[in-house]
Amino acid sequence: MSSQDRVQELELELSKTKYNKRTQKAIGILKAKIAQLKEKQQSGSGSKTYGFAVSKTGDATVILVGFPSVGKSTLLNTLTGTKSEVAAYAFTTLSVIPGLLKHKSAKIQILDVPGIVEGAASGRGRGKEVLQMTRNADLVIILLDIFHPEHLPVIKRELHDTHLRINEIKPDVSITRKERGGLDIGTTVKLTRINRETIEGICREFRINSAQIVIRDDITQDQLIDAIQKNKRYVPAITVVNKMDLASDKVQQITRLTHADLAVSGVTGENIEELKELIYSKLNFIRVYTKEARKEADMTEPLIMKSGAAIRDVCDKLHKDFVKKFRFARIWGLSAKFDGQKVALKHMLIDNDIVEIHVR
Repeated sequence: MSSQDRVQELELELSKTKYNKRTQKAIGILKAKIAQLKEKQQSGSGSKTYGFAVSKTGDATVILVGFPSVGKSTLLNTLTGTKSEVAAYAFTTLSVIPGLLKHKSAKIQILDVPGIVEGAASGRGRGKEVLQMTRNADLVIILLDIFHPEHLPVIKRELHDTHLRINEIKPDVSITRKERGGLDIGTTVKLTRINRETIEGICREFRINSAQIVIRDDITQDQLIDAIQKNKRYVPAITVVNKMDLASDKVQQITRLTHADLAVSGVTGENIEELKELIYSKLNFIRVYTKEARKEADMTEPLIMKSGAAIRDVCDKLHKDFVKKFRFARIWGLSAKFDGQKVALKHMLIDNDIVEIHVR
């Protein structure tokens, strides 16, 4: 029996098993077996493939993912002014087309990649190379054709099978293997979705027989498996319905059905400004202004940083030697206790802060 047949067999068994307290452990072990088989398929499948090489530029990278002919190239052209080839047939884009969106001083790289199809994560239609690019993105835009909302679960499944976890927060689980002593499981929260017996069963399925495990979130079986495998990437995503100009009477229905964030038209430009704002918001940017000592701050060109950035991150962005030569910084803005507060590299910044860096 091939590994693919074995996966299908286990998935069928899983679908027939009703979840309750008595079956929780058995279901967890089934999921662990499926995860291991899929991992082997991905790491050792077939011939050598060659990925798409695109240099990352700007403050963030956004990737457009969707089926062929969903309108990715048209949308890229409308968002960025990039001249990506557009035609009314499938697979127009055979390579990665980058464009640059400038919005609120941020420079956002948008990538138009070849359309994916069902089975992409397993390599169909060069899908493995396309989906691999999503792992390096800061935001994924799932683009749907208004006439094909049924594509959404397929795309989500392919992204999931590429070890991408969209719009999920990485669970706080620490697993430290030991030579002996069995499984020492500690929790700081009440576990309502998984019990200790199931944790032990899943760990042993992964041949983890002795380890110190600390769980700080109310995790599921799937999240425990992800924490064990340690190869997942957690990326924000938005779902956008395209071609609203061709079926204006269906926009509300399809948007509700798919729980899409927005409906747009890449051809007419309808809701494109709203999409730019949504992209900017989802990337969670903050603006940081810089000034020199005894001079006014330049409030025209902010540094675009990610939320949670510290002084160290600003130094890294300004000059490669600033961290090494750093003495102190002064801060004006909401993160400061008072104007001109003297702070160190680990000081966390807030939107619209003004920073004055002092180096040796």
